[in-house]
Amino acid sequence: MGNFTSMIHIRRAEVSDAAQLQRVFASGGTYAGTLQLPHPTTEIWQERLEKADPNDTRLVAIYDGVVVGMASLHMEKKQRRSHVASLGMGVADSFSGRGIGTALLTELLNLSDNWLNLLRLELTVFCDNTAAIHLYKKFGFEKEGTMRAYAFRNGQYVDSYAMARLHPKQAMIPLRET
Repeated sequence: MGNFTSMIHIRRAEVSDAAQLQRVFASGGTYAGTLQLPHPTTEIWQERLEKADPNDTRLVAIYDGVVVGMASLHMEKKQRRSHVASLGMGVADSFSGRGIGTALLTELLNLSDNWLNLLRLELTVFCDNTAAIHLYKKFGFEKEGTMRAYAFRNGQYVDSYAMARLHPKQAMIPLRET
């Protein structure tokens, strides 16, 4: 049997994943690390998946037949920012630190760099989410600024970093053969 990360399967999220995504985002660390609220319902997740923008990408990480994380790319709608997408991610508390985020981010960056022709990926991350910041830095994201009192969490305002990653190697137009 291979190592743990080799047993993680990444695929597109489906409406039938709603109940499992509800469990992922009901994890205390997951909703505290995102802009989600406590006590999400399966109906909320079903509606999100049913009404998802077809231009966005939502991937789930499956371990032993169970959804244990999700990551998404949200394409910018403005024409002058069509080279940009924002990234969001959540991993179930019980799977934190086990390579789920790495597997999801690896596949999102593969899509971004090799299939969607995106130049810039943006995200926000709470300043106290050291594990996520470490993961994003590992993949080339850089802090671009601090947003003060960005969100209200557990009775207090918390700061967030704006982070972004530019494509490390832009595609080149092939030379014309003469």
